[in-house]
Amino acid sequence: MFFDTLKALGLAAALATLGAAPSLAREVVLYNASDSVNTALVAAFKKAHPEIEVKFVSGSTGPITERAIAEKGKPQADVVYLVNNVALEQLKQAGVFEPYAPKDSKIAPAFRDPDDFYSKYFATTMCMVVNKDRLAQKKLPMPTTWEDLIKPVYAKEIALPSPLKSGTGGAILTTFVDAFGWPFVENLNENVYQYSDGGSGGAALAGAGEVAIGLTFDTTCFETKSSGKPVDIVYGRITPNVSEGGGLVAGGPNPAEGKTFLDFMASEEAAQVLGKVVGATAVPGHGLVDLNEITLWQMRRPVDIAAFRREFARRILKQ
Repeated sequence: MFFDTLKALGLAAALATLGAAPSLAREVVLYNASDSVNTALVAAFKKAHPEIEVKFVSGSTGPITERAIAEKGKPQADVVYLVNNVALEQLKQAGVFEPYAPKDSKIAPAFRDPDDFYSKYFATTMCMVVNKDRLAQKKLPMPTTWEDLIKPVYAKEIALPSPLKSGTGGAILTTFVDAFGWPFVENLNENVYQYSDGGSGGAALAGAGEVAIGLTFDTTCFETKSSGKPVDIVYGRITPNVSEGGGLVAGGPNPAEGKTFLDFMASEEAAQVLGKVVGATAVPGHGLVDLNEITLWQMRRPVDIAAFRREFARRILKQ
């Protein structure tokens, strides 16, 4: 009886100790393809949810997507996000994502996957930086559409990113092929002064007055103008774009925390953060670009970027 009493007391003490022990720490693991944007969002999320520790792996879209697919049998991430629309669909088709509709989502319906496998959070839109001083000097008209750019009057007055080295260049030129066909790009090439290595190179030349027109993406357009350069920002009749978003990893280690993060990403609070660092947010009323004033081009055909680059090198660079 004495020993039974000791056992009972010992069990009670052990249970009391377990009850007093702190609960296991909560965490969420993110894979992302945009380190600077991720940093701003994580800071805001941690402020809203200090009880959740955030761990993340950053990289470019290709390696991040490949890693998530390779780990599908034993997922290490809870959320893959800030990857482009091509990668989002690739992850969905590979079975990396599971459906989840964020609570109280403020994201416009056009940016939501109809099957709820992912949401898009923003669109990077492509635009022209046009140097007004050079137009006046050369007595050139102000372009208003992309179609204007093949007019002979703009011979060697256009700079844009190379699609062989820049995602921005790839987005612009694959859209032109999808909308207008290869002959348009061949005609445009007759007016190109330089293909830059980076997405901002064309804007830099236009801002400096070395060419009249530089093609680039929205944040660079606005940065060039706000720096005091004598430029206007022109959106063509249609708008080449790349959208980026994320989804919940099926079988991830922290599903509840992953859902909490995706709820945050669909909120007005996240849109306020994104609006300071991207062009057009999926939540109306935030960002540099008003989506009501432009027409985002929806690709009519799937894009094989490797095949496109080979064709560009053959047709345009004669390689």
